[in-house]
Amino acid sequence: MIEILSPTELARAKDTGALVAEILQTLKSRSTVGTILLDIDRWAKTMIVEAGALSCYVDYEPSFGRGPFGHYICTSVNDAVLHGLPYDYTLADGDLLSLDLAVSKGGVAADSAISFIVGESKPPESVAMISATERALYAGIAAAGPGAHVGDISHAIGSVLSKAGYPISTKFGGHGIGSTMHQDPHVSNTGRPGRGYRLRPGLLLALEPWVMADTAELITDADGWTLRSATGCRTAHSEHTIAITSDGAEILTLPKQARS
Repeated sequence: MIEILSPTELARAKDTGALVAEILQTLKSRSTVGTILLDIDRWAKTMIVEAGALSCYVDYEPSFGRGPFGHYICTSVNDAVLHGLPYDYTLADGDLLSLDLAVSKGGVAADSAISFIVGESKPPESVAMISATERALYAGIAAAGPGAHVGDISHAIGSVLSKAGYPISTKFGGHGIGSTMHQDPHVSNTGRPGRGYRLRPGLLLALEPWVMADTAELITDADGWTLRSATGCRTAHSEHTIAITSDGAEILTLPKQARS
């Protein structure tokens, strides 16, 4: 299903996106050396409930997971890249942590992910990998506009990741979003320009470049959810929800301090 939002629905989407951004930035500031992943999940639950919003994850039960997810946020550490199920892991200095959050408010969902390094240690390779996913994300956003194709976004994202030297997996990627978290069209992290669905104003997309340092092969953790690099290498993931407008793409999950 591909949804085109009305102006009223788009206004609600902006509110949801702002909430997701606020929660992620708060969680980032609280995620320090000694923090337990289950604490991050608990903090996320509290903020979602207090905002009168709904988690898109708790009851989520797709074909690629094992039963309902059962938590409020994805917490992926080091070699985990996607769908990280929170558990009693204690964050250490230098850990690379990715937080992926999707909530629904007013009947419209928004989805975003950030990657950052915990503590004082900043391994250069990890810093570079996070930067690559962020640059790829913004390249994809710049390619999104009315009349462009999904393939234009995929090509822009893939070009940045390939130039940075990272293998690209096409097993998971960006997606449409609206009244539900995952919708068509699928937005691969590599592709050919001029191909695929033609973008229209009112369309919401969640773009999410993610990479693993030296492989494109994923393995599923014993928890049935967490996806890790097959080689044990580090990973990174960046994501924004955007709205296609008559003027281009508007980022709905931009942190308050980054808005002009």
